[in-house]
Amino acid sequence: MTEDELQGLLETILPAIDRHGVFVEEAEDQDVRLRFPFRPELIGPGDIFSGPALLGFADTAMFAAVLAATRGQSLGMVASLNATFLRPMPAADVIAIARVIRRGKRMAHAEAWLFDHTPVEAVLHATASCALRPRT
Repeated sequence: MTEDELQGLLETILPAIDRHGVFVEEAEDQDVRLRFPFRPELIGPGDIFSGPALLGFADTAMFAAVLAATRGQSLGMVASLNATFLRPMPAADVIAIARVIRRGKRMAHAEAWLFDHTPVEAVLHATASCALRPRT
């Protein structure tokens, strides 16, 4: 699946509140790299992102990874989520690198790493078990 195809699917399937202005930078068979652009109207310079905002980014990234891994045939709905906050996320673009670790017929296990503006030092690591359902 190409970056443009995945971008189109995300814009079609996800409501705007879950997209967070996401931009697909890379999409491979089981790995995706997304950029959530810094939006100064939502968070000011010097502030940090809240935990719920970062969990939303991680969820969207793992959803995109499942879409890419199934070539848009299945939707991954998070059944369980585990997150480790590694440090505060400053006001900057958020980079998410997500992949499907294991995929079966009805379940997929995915992970996401979140970084601030460059993938050097992680801010958050999340894993999830996702129930797969066919896209209609």
